[in-house]
Amino acid sequence: MTKKSIYGLTYDQLTDWLMERGQQRFRVDQVWNWLYKKRVKTFADMKNVNKDTIALLEESFVLHTLDEEIKQESKDGTIKFLFKLDDGNLIETVLMRFNYGLSVCVTTQVGCNIGCTFCASGLLRKSRDLSSGEIVEQIMNVQKHLDAQGKDERVSHIVVMGIGEPFDNFTNLMDFLYVVNDDKGLNIGARHITVSTSGLAHKIYEFADTGIQVNLAISIHAPNNELRTRIMKINKAFPIEKLMKAVDYYLEKTNRRITYEYIMLRDVNDHKEEAIQLAKLLKDHRHLAYVNLIPYNSVDEHNQYQRSETGSIQTFFETLKEQGIHCGVRWENGADIDAACGQLRSKQIKKKNAV
Repeated sequence: MTKKSIYGLTYDQLTDWLMERGQQRFRVDQVWNWLYKKRVKTFADMKNVNKDTIALLEESFVLHTLDEEIKQESKDGTIKFLFKLDDGNLIETVLMRFNYGLSVCVTTQVGCNIGCTFCASGLLRKSRDLSSGEIVEQIMNVQKHLDAQGKDERVSHIVVMGIGEPFDNFTNLMDFLYVVNDDKGLNIGARHITVSTSGLAHKIYEFADTGIQVNLAISIHAPNNELRTRIMKINKAFPIEKLMKAVDYYLEKTNRRITYEYIMLRDVNDHKEEAIQLAKLLKDHRHLAYVNLIPYNSVDEHNQYQRSETGSIQTFFETLKEQGIHCGVRWENGADIDAACGQLRSKQIKKKNAV
């Protein structure tokens, strides 16, 4: 039997697991504290946990399922980690430095089936979902890297925007969120966590029903079905009308602002006409909408697309503002280290296949 990562258990799941095996209730807090506050590297390091409990943990779980393959550091302080999973698959995790704190972008799947025509991470098809433990362990590995620097820094924000579609791995995603948000552990505030979806409408309903205070971002990228279907295959299954109906439900249920990601592709979706259409699409709930304009990060494999001209981005931005839509422009971090999501992974796989 393959041992699972203990990081995949939520606090309640760990409680049930230990209690079912005759352990005393206080052991849960002891183990949880060693995992997330003291961040031990082996179960044997849990000094005040008795030997029987440690043996039980060692029999069923592991602390390490990710091995660091490559670590690239940018001039701006961004660090991209390429991790190898137990089955040999590769995933990416990125640490970014901002004036408000340290943010980690995590991956939820090995590859991606959404098939956005501009995206590097979708070049390699999904082979499997990550377990909740593998997602949590990305955060733990980054935090342990920070611990080793001795600067008393901690991960303060998380964006679930790495390789894969998070809502296509919904159960493991939710367990991950409950683990990292737990106030007895890493205690990363729900409002400091953002989950991004390409627009799986049925999962937006389900996400709203969880009641979790985590932020939602939707990759919209086009304001009409014809254009969105051309650049995002997912729009065939979940056209804009169906997506916006789910948005209405989410807003009614949560009253929480949604961020709309909009990648700026030169002469594709960056005209003033599209800005006006986008503003019209969002006007009924513009008080709970924020548009994040993202200048395209060029990828060799998608050379049909180029980054929008600065003037076009500015005009698009100003048009949205004139229409009463809150918006901003997000310039990329780590431009000198394969900044596009999935780019480092795909390059390493190509190298291995060429050998």
